[in-house]
Amino acid sequence: MQAFPHHYKVTASASAESNITLTTEGVDSLLSAPPAQFGGPGDHWSPEDLLVAAVADCFILTFRAIAKFNGLDWTALECSATGTLDKDGRKTCFTAFEVSAKLEVPEGTDAEKAHKLLEKSEESCLVTNSLKAEVTLIAEVTIKPHP
Repeated sequence: MQAFPHHYKVTASASAESNITLTTEGVDSLLSAPPAQFGGPGDHWSPEDLLVAAVADCFILTFRAIAKFNGLDWTALECSATGTLDKDGRKTCFTAFEVSAKLEVPEGTDAEKAHKLLEKSEESCLVTNSLKAEVTLIAEVTIKPHP
């Protein structure tokens, strides 16, 4: 890992009527448009979708690092995130995020330890730590028996 601070640069470009093209060095560009809730077409990623996706993505990456550090074996992790966009006084902002994590671990794994590491991942996620909205975690650990 590189020393802090880290810097991330994304460029967004558009014409008056086009979708937005998001670019960053080294990866394919991504098209973005307003979500259907704001009168957009609803057929591209929106800034709102991307923010909620960043919550779910960061949760899994954080869990992966914490699980590795703690020697936890796991098979699969599915994380869905829901963001609530609402009015906070006169400002429109995300007021809450719900993170639902379903972790599958091999037989013989300490399920309580796995659950605690899911909770630690939610507390350590740099994306949610950068937001002022409340974050709720719903975590489920399933033991996968040996075939």
